[in-house]
Amino acid sequence: MALEYPEDLRYLDSHEYARLEGEIATIGITAFAIDQLGDIVFLELPEVGDAVEKGEKFGTVESVKAVEDLNSPATGTVIEVNSPLLDAPEQLTDDPYGEGWMLKIRVDDLAELDDALSASEYREQVEGE
Repeated sequence: MALEYPEDLRYLDSHEYARLEGEIATIGITAFAIDQLGDIVFLELPEVGDAVEKGEKFGTVESVKAVEDLNSPATGTVIEVNSPLLDAPEQLTDDPYGEGWMLKIRVDDLAELDDALSASEYREQVEGE
């Protein structure tokens, strides 16, 4: 099965993505990361109002194979958390770029996302691994 990497997203080499709409970034993890992790059993996310820092851990995702840190693609404030995912983290597998988003942040400085990877750059990186 070919993994998808939507063109409208920005990607981190640590496998998080950001979908930017104005100054709001919707953050999640990529289909590649989910594929590598296997069955996801637990998710830890920040709360609304929490500050996140670019490149810093904002939570964890746990699978039957491993526990991985989640890193923020930008600095900002959490304005929404996908709470249903906390009760059913397996939903990540079904729709990582739609219903499987993790949080939304108000980005402090949009230029922080300038160094994120495009879909084609990210695809080259993960398919070359």
